[in-house]
Amino acid sequence: MTDHEGFKIATFAGGCFWCMVQPFERLDGVHEVLTGYIGGYRENPSYAQVSMGNTGHFEAVQIKYDPSVISYDRLLATFWKQIDPTDPAGQFADKGLQYRTAIFFHDEEQKKLAEASKVEIEMSGRFGVPIAVKILEASGFYPAEEYHQDYHKKNPDHYRRYKYGSGRAKYLEEIWEEGKPYE
Repeated sequence: MTDHEGFKIATFAGGCFWCMVQPFERLDGVHEVLTGYIGGYRENPSYAQVSMGNTGHFEAVQIKYDPSVISYDRLLATFWKQIDPTDPAGQFADKGLQYRTAIFFHDEEQKKLAEASKVEIEMSGRFGVPIAVKILEASGFYPAEEYHQDYHKKNPDHYRRYKYGSGRAKYLEEIWEEGKPYE
């Protein structure tokens, strides 16, 4: 999906959406990263409704990016390095339907690239168990409440404690040799 300014949209669910913003917003070519909800049946859900786990929505980030500066493949690579792709029940300390992982494609090219990246992760042998990330067609995306947008900037101490306390930071440091892929 390309808008009138030439930007494209990418959408990823990687558990708690707070932890998915910073890695993408730091990339050249990324114009905006919004937290929100996707994949469920309730229109305009609230955080409280999604948190109850009965709306079908995933917590996700929607990224507006310039494809002349950054490729969708680069966004996919960033996504994979933010998650435990083997957990079908959620991410790290967060369990429940809203914390599942998924790549939401907006066109056939994104679908093809997402499927290829999943095969590459599976074939890498890095994980040794099946990859649980779903590849789904994008549906309505509902931005989260304002207090969830840029949470890492608005509440940096709480965000840092959460990222480490949830087990996300430790896992990512252990699984990826090149250091701290989430920062």
